[in-house]
Amino acid sequence: MNRHIDLHTFHIPVMGLAYTVDTPAKVARYGISSVVSIIEDTLIERMRQYYYQKLNEPYFPIHATEPDYRAKRITDYLNLLNKIVTEQIEKLKASTFEAGSDLTLYFEMLPETSLLKKIYVKMQQIRDRQEQKRMEQELRDKLYAGSIDVNIMTKLDNERYHSDGTLIEDGSDAVAALRGYANSELSGSSIIFSAGMNPRLFSYAEKQIDVFTKMKNGEFVKKIVLKVSDFRSSIIQGKYLAKRGLWVSEFRIESGLNCGGHTFASDGYLLGPILEEFKTKRTSLENELFEIYKQALIEKGKTVPESRPNIKVTVQGGIGTYEEDEFLRKHYDVDATGWGTPFLLVPEAVTVDPETLKSLSDATEDDIVLSNTSPLGVRFNYLKGISGEKEKYQLAEEGRPGSPCSEKLLQANTEFTDKPICTASVTYFRKKIQQIRDTEPDVQIQAKKISALYEKECLCIGLSNTAIRQYHLPPIGKTIHGVTVCPGPNLAYFDKVVSLKEMIDHIYGRTNLLKEGYRPHVFIKEIKIYLEYLNEQMQGDDLTDAKRIKYYQSFCKNMEDAIVYYSSISSHIAESNQFTAELQQAGEEITQIKATIETNKNN
Repeated sequence: MNRHIDLHTFHIPVMGLAYTVDTPAKVARYGISSVVSIIEDTLIERMRQYYYQKLNEPYFPIHATEPDYRAKRITDYLNLLNKIVTEQIEKLKASTFEAGSDLTLYFEMLPETSLLKKIYVKMQQIRDRQEQKRMEQELRDKLYAGSIDVNIMTKLDNERYHSDGTLIEDGSDAVAALRGYANSELSGSSIIFSAGMNPRLFSYAEKQIDVFTKMKNGEFVKKIVLKVSDFRSSIIQGKYLAKRGLWVSEFRIESGLNCGGHTFASDGYLLGPILEEFKTKRTSLENELFEIYKQALIEKGKTVPESRPNIKVTVQGGIGTYEEDEFLRKHYDVDATGWGTPFLLVPEAVTVDPETLKSLSDATEDDIVLSNTSPLGVRFNYLKGISGEKEKYQLAEEGRPGSPCSEKLLQANTEFTDKPICTASVTYFRKKIQQIRDTEPDVQIQAKKISALYEKECLCIGLSNTAIRQYHLPPIGKTIHGVTVCPGPNLAYFDKVVSLKEMIDHIYGRTNLLKEGYRPHVFIKEIKIYLEYLNEQMQGDDLTDAKRIKYYQSFCKNMEDAIVYYSSISSHIAESNQFTAELQQAGEEITQIKATIETNKNN
């Protein structure tokens, strides 16, 4: 049976650190795949404690003084999730088809195109009890869990040191997390690498080649997935891994700006044209990667698969309706879609405390901003007015800005120190504020610069605290207790807390959860976000500098090309007339931006 055809056509991507940290325990038994962030090991340890106690099993802490404690925590937690889901599935298979039962819900939530759903519908219509019982058992035998996938943001890979100051070999954050996953019992699972190339991490994956080449029933037991923003990055990273005997089983395409969390804006390249390029070049990409992969396996003395392994192409970022989802899958031949942000309003699927849930359901377009909150210096989609934001400014007002930086995941700045520190840390704040006061004589400009500095936030703890609050767990930080949440702009069009079934019914077009009012098409929304971003970048920039002018001209050209492309497919888009009118409006705005560039260029 082909998993990709017979179960759901969507997955739940990673969200923050805590929002999907135990999502598999909530939804995998319904055949829904989801992604757990495994980089924050202190949170993982808290979750180990919670679930062992919930299962009435002894909890043995893995202390930070133990060798390789980060990897050990991750391995054990993933094994624990796997055990929970396995037991849930066994219980499901032993249960009966009754109204409202998990077993019935499993099949009712499947898409109408699913083979299992068709068998289920047919079984309900049969009056012969013996035949019905036979079909019920057939369905039980064929059901299985969604995959427990994990995410590593490749940029989070700081070195770690022994107590005597010596470097821990293969102990960096991302490498240890990868080892934790590789040592786990997960099967039919994927590790998603996001945020681009990390040669050290990928080289360590090569050391784990036996883990990533092991196959069962024609599929890899543990798969590698790359989250990418365009076709070019897929080629570069795919080849890099293939040369090391590592096969990429999925390219997970995400909009650069119309997404949650950290954003990675392209130079005006938009989702539709990117998907079109994948569609056109997919077969050649697969063939090219397979030739490189085969040669690498031969050189390493490894068994070469008889046929080219599967490569899935999926897409995520701002999808909000059944029509959009269906169009993306059918028009671009993608295998599945990712639905993240809307699930923040589904407590059955994610971990979110009541206060944060209320803020999420009340959010409007103005509340979700492309912020400078992240200490990494990467733009970050962020919900304003949340408890974490209030807390950081309260601490600043009390003369205690910043975080003690206990987790050290985002240490990347060497402006004042030899070893990297975090720009949201107390240490950095003190040094930077003093530098501003020493070098800036204008008091008003001083205040403005310090205010901008205070925007930085401790994401390690802020993105973990919703689980700490929800499950009443020991705090991670001594001073940081507020919650940070990083939804995509799509959240603004959903305003109700709903059940898991209601959200899945929305995805499959069986109900509509969008709040009343205007919601732009996913392609139009991305255009608008990129235009806002472009205008913001140009404000205060030197528009007489030749390099900057060239950058903005290229940006505009890429967006113009996208608009021409979208116009060519507009007849396939729902509400085509409005879509076309909004494309024209966007084109006019780009023309105005180009005129501004030319005016400054000639002055």
